[in-house]
Amino acid sequence: MTPWRHAVGLSFRKAGGPTMRAQLQQPCRGTLIQSRLCLLGDVRIDVGGWTPRIPESSKPLLVLLALHSRQVERRWAAGVLWPDGNDERAAGNLRSAIWRLRGAGLDILETTKVSVRLADHVSVDVDSVDEWAGSITAGTTGDSDLRVHPECLEALDLLPGWYENDYVIMARERLRHRVLHALEALSRALSQRSRHDEAVDAALLAARLEPFRDSAQRVLIAAHLAEGNWIEAQRSCRLYVDLLQSELGIDAPADLRDFMCRPWDFVAAPGGGSPQQRSDPGATAVRNGHRDARVTT
Repeated sequence: MTPWRHAVGLSFRKAGGPTMRAQLQQPCRGTLIQSRLCLLGDVRIDVGGWTPRIPESSKPLLVLLALHSRQVERRWAAGVLWPDGNDERAAGNLRSAIWRLRGAGLDILETTKVSVRLADHVSVDVDSVDEWAGSITAGTTGDSDLRVHPECLEALDLLPGWYENDYVIMARERLRHRVLHALEALSRALSQRSRHDEAVDAALLAARLEPFRDSAQRVLIAAHLAEGNWIEAQRSCRLYVDLLQSELGIDAPADLRDFMCRPWDFVAAPGGGSPQQRSDPGATAVRNGHRDARVTT
């Protein structure tokens, strides 16, 4: 294999010959093609717009690396991935998984005698979603970047079918909570900036993804209320209260039942939190010079 072919991490003999050569347009010597390892939905890799096949026996290693800060010790990785049998056999399986990736033309790992890691030119989709969620939750995202991540929905489907590995199950649950918290925080932040349509969309997405998540339903009610839509807020509250009763056989919290019956007695909480009862319950609100009609059940 010529040096530049090795540098981009693709073997044209293995990955498509002249067709692949034309697709990648013979990169300059020493150039590394940015690759993206995807775990949302299924394990796959995108190499400069091309999606080569990953050997099945190598997928567990890539998943382990992606979910453990990109680098692990070889001995530990071998023990986790191949716990049955002796250490020598597990180490041999690890060497085979690494060799099969390189044999498939995927030069995406960096190895030493003691460790194995994802190469620097390989990004991971899970990391992208996780960074978005962390930025939104921490409130460090600029106004122009306050939006739903395009892979947000897929993030709740991390490695479907992988139920035998504890570290995958924990990573899936962690990412799910990170995304839901981020959607709730995003809705509150958008309401504060009077971007009410986007705030409602983010809250609706969180509530749709987890219908029984109390905090998501409260954020949705608050987003409607921040926009001044008492009717919509009451409707969302009623749907949630009815859902709890019909599906789980439990009563909604008292404050939500009160809100459902007397929404005019509540106002949007500062920061987009749960609706708060007015200091003068029963008073008719006046907005923009017009009285708001009271809503009865």
